[in-house]
Amino acid sequence: MAESIVVPDLWTGHCQCGDHAYEASGIPNDPHLCSCEHCTRLSGAPAMAWVGFHRDALKWTGPVGEPTYFSTWPTLHRGSCQRCRTQLTSVADGSDMIMVAIFSLSRSAELAPVGHSYREEAAPWMAITLAPDPQRRT
Repeated sequence: MAESIVVPDLWTGHCQCGDHAYEASGIPNDPHLCSCEHCTRLSGAPAMAWVGFHRDALKWTGPVGEPTYFSTWPTLHRGSCQRCRTQLTSVADGSDMIMVAIFSLSRSAELAPVGHSYREEAAPWMAITLAPDPQRRT
């Protein structure tokens, strides 16, 4: 008998200094790694880990509210804290989803990436074992 995974409805997260805190409700969507040029430069790491929530399901609860946004593509905007510089969000024009950095979540260990965007651009020494994608039928 397969185990059932219970996903709580409310997820919380914040930047390093706590100025930008948020709550996201619903089931997290598309947890994945990204090794695009922008994610690797912004993070200083071989990949960033992202997960999506519906835009209307995320609310900013910290003392400073929403982060400051910077456009890394003409249609893609990254949100970060101006005080501690934590990268928090990625939002594409026209999308109903907002991606949050998985490790900004208080319960980040509960989400395992199921995909790897720009895998061909990843550092050649990086070996990743991804979680099985529950959306894919085998």
